[in-house]
Amino acid sequence: MTCRTALALVLGMGLAAPAMAEGAKIGVAMTSFDNPFLTILLNGIKAEAQKDGAELLLEDAQLDVARQQNQVQNFIANGVDAIIVNAVDGAATPAMTQMAEAAGVPLVYVNHPPINFENLPAGTSFVGSNETEGGTMEAAAVCKQLGGKGDVMVLMGPLENEASGLRTKAIESVIATPDCQGMTIVDRQVGNWNRTQGQDITANWLTAGTPFDAIISNNDEMAIGAIQALNAAGVDKEKVVVAGIDATPDGLAAMQAGDLDVTVFQNATRQGEVAVQAALAMARGEATDRNIWVPFEAVTPENLADYR
Repeated sequence: MTCRTALALVLGMGLAAPAMAEGAKIGVAMTSFDNPFLTILLNGIKAEAQKDGAELLLEDAQLDVARQQNQVQNFIANGVDAIIVNAVDGAATPAMTQMAEAAGVPLVYVNHPPINFENLPAGTSFVGSNETEGGTMEAAAVCKQLGGKGDVMVLMGPLENEASGLRTKAIESVIATPDCQGMTIVDRQVGNWNRTQGQDITANWLTAGTPFDAIISNNDEMAIGAIQALNAAGVDKEKVVVAGIDATPDGLAAMQAGDLDVTVFQNATRQGEVAVQAALAMARGEATDRNIWVPFEAVTPENLADYR
């Protein structure tokens, strides 16, 4: 049994969700439709909704906080049975939580944690993975490959994004441990989860001539961009450790090619499925956990076959 199969079985037992009546409406506000990882998440939402006979009202916030808040407001006005939000900015979520709570509409945040995910009110849940755990797994794997010593560059997601902040803090915490104290963060730059920005930032690092032994990225997309810059510059792939998070299909392909050394599997499909299950359960008046965790899993070339 692969790790992925085992995960599905465990979570399936943890949150069983019988289908709601045909025609239940769920409003879904995504951070962006133009993101490979979030596409996987959205496909999980769509598949589960189809299985349960629910209708989805899909909206793209296009990375705009105000737009997403308006979308939630419109969902409520349209009489949806529940709302799923993949938040643009965790700090902006209290306003959406208050709107849904006042209207009595169940609200599920998915993947991007709201700023107060540990203290959400009744009728509101967060489905995601523990970002500190993911960042810790990633950084620990890099530390092991470097033998606890080396200069490190960090590619970060948006500063306003809770997941990005937690992953970066986890990297710093790992480097502060006795086994990894020989590692130093030389620079960190915001790449906004974007492959092209990851490539441009890495190209600038190479042009500046600052030596480094590893690039630790908050996600696979920026890591792939970094790899493209390294390859274009003719850098020996054995000389630089590159790490990401999400284990996207492109990330796994990069690992198969010998370019990506570390990634961490975040089960976006399962997050989407569980978000729909939780939304429908609350719409039926059933209680759900405030936080529903889908575990991260470290992926290296040694166990890559389990995730391909």
